[in-house]
Amino acid sequence: MKKLLAASAAVLALAAAIPVLAQQVDRREIGNQILENVPVASPAIREGLARYQNARSAYFDDWSSTGGMVVMTRFGNTNQLHLVAGPGADRSQITFYDEPVGAANTLPSGQILFSKDTGGDEWFQLFLREPDGKTVQLTEPGTRNQSPAWSKDGSVLVWSRATKGSADYDVLMRDSSGATKVIYKGQGQVSPIAVSPDGKTVLLGRYFSINESKRWLLDVATGKLTELNPSKAKIAYDGGKFTPDGRSVLLLSDEGSDFLRLVQIDLATGAKVTLSGERPWDIEDFALSDDGRILAYVVNEDGYSKLVTQDFRTRRALPQPQLPAGVVSSIAFSPDGAKLGFSLATPTAASDAWSWGVTDAKLERWTASELGGLDPKALATPELVRFPSFDKRSIPAFVYRPKLAAGQRAPVIIDIHGGPEGQSRPTFNAFHQHTVAELGAAVIVTNVRGSTGYGKTYLNLDNAEKREDSVKDIGALLDWIRTQPDLDPNRVVVYGQSYGGYMSLAVMTHYSDRLAGGVERYGISNFVSFLQNTEAYRRDLRRAEYGDERDPKMLKAFETISPMNNVGKITKPMLVMQGWNDPRVPKSESDQVVAKLREKGIETWYVQFKDEGHGFLKKANNDRRREVETQFLQKVLGVSPAQ
Repeated sequence: MKKLLAASAAVLALAAAIPVLAQQVDRREIGNQILENVPVASPAIREGLARYQNARSAYFDDWSSTGGMVVMTRFGNTNQLHLVAGPGADRSQITFYDEPVGAANTLPSGQILFSKDTGGDEWFQLFLREPDGKTVQLTEPGTRNQSPAWSKDGSVLVWSRATKGSADYDVLMRDSSGATKVIYKGQGQVSPIAVSPDGKTVLLGRYFSINESKRWLLDVATGKLTELNPSKAKIAYDGGKFTPDGRSVLLLSDEGSDFLRLVQIDLATGAKVTLSGERPWDIEDFALSDDGRILAYVVNEDGYSKLVTQDFRTRRALPQPQLPAGVVSSIAFSPDGAKLGFSLATPTAASDAWSWGVTDAKLERWTASELGGLDPKALATPELVRFPSFDKRSIPAFVYRPKLAAGQRAPVIIDIHGGPEGQSRPTFNAFHQHTVAELGAAVIVTNVRGSTGYGKTYLNLDNAEKREDSVKDIGALLDWIRTQPDLDPNRVVVYGQSYGGYMSLAVMTHYSDRLAGGVERYGISNFVSFLQNTEAYRRDLRRAEYGDERDPKMLKAFETISPMNNVGKITKPMLVMQGWNDPRVPKSESDQVVAKLREKGIETWYVQFKDEGHGFLKKANNDRRREVETQFLQKVLGVSPAQ
């Protein structure tokens, strides 16, 4: 009898020690979607999301050879290329793929060059679309191709190519006959930036980290490589363009500054001139008209864009467009230099294609994207705030607040961007607007230390062993929330994707007692396994930011801070999402943290998409993502959709 009791006790003890093994995972597959432990959503959730998910955007890519615009927009499941003949004209679709199409450029021949991958795997192929609609693939399957550039007449086309298992990029050239050859065998992330007007010289760049890059001039005929602006100091460059006479190069540089400035470098003398003046903000994009008369550039002022135009030769300021407060991107002059095309997005208006008449000062909106039936006047406009962190540093954030009755406090979602070399900007975001209007929750979109846009000093505050200082910023934000009379500190969810997914996990390990739950999409759960399994062409670049796991000191730091080694500190529910084809943060990062969370008995929802990579680009998958997020937020915050 004693033996029987002892055996029974042993069985009970074993069952108590491994509760998850006794639990069953509720798994459903819907096409390419896998949902684990996710309840079936009520029709009301889908109906409530429909307007937000049907909002549409349009992005200016380039000017077409016929005088109109090439824009990117979605009328089905994925973004495709469209032509727009003039302001307000219909969008005429010209690519028809199941996979989304990447950014496009119009060549001098009238051909349209674009890229496309498969299932989000980021092994991009380049395609040429002829004016008659015929499309030719230029690149070899199984390779990764990017950064195309071409000569003024289009006779020389160059791009960079990586192969499986290698961190090195070669530079290829396609001549007017259609023949393709390798013109430079590179080391690391080397890419062509621009081709000189005569097609004889290629401006090459190599990216080492967000803090360091190089520029060289490659003589196509001889293969001779000459460094542009040689220096022992670490300099970050971005972009590059030859002037029409081929005598100088324009590029963005942080040399001698905490911020990126627009600089002109004389190729004969090496003399440098700053064209954008001294500003306490980054210049993030620029364009020069084909005739070299007009210069335009975009300033990132505290997350908002300012578009500047000036006479390039006299440096005289020209009439400036007065734009709604938002974000400008992808600027390019029309071939005749009369118009500047660009994309513009604001918190209450999805991205659309616009133009600014340089000579007639006429601002024109070329596309009017639908907001799915939403009333723009009813959408939330964020407030830019700053809160003090543990070291007294001021941390910026955008706060979207719901309309509340007197005395009410709103639950809060803290949204942390990826990167970490990134910045949250005031653009239209369906998730933010739906959360505010339908769930009655506030959304705080943070730019913790390590974010771009605030100078390289701020950018470097989270490097290597200082990684968790950015997590402490979220702890300071939780303190700030407690001081706000309209925010509920007892109902807070942390939310992030990619590096923001790591941040969500890390914040949950540090502040789980102050949170209601966490949402993370394709986040890093263990820095060592991440660095070992990310694609070869990214590994050294990520080591430059996060630290090198081969260094014993850094390995010890990773063991201390990696969420996988701290899962036991998480006590609240989590939602994890992942694409199967992610080359950046492999699926194994999500698999292992989900398994560990469940082993610890934490309620964990897991959503996977077989046909996605790093980010969910297909509408059907994004609809499912938002449906599950809404279910999860309703549950952990104790809210229901507004009637």
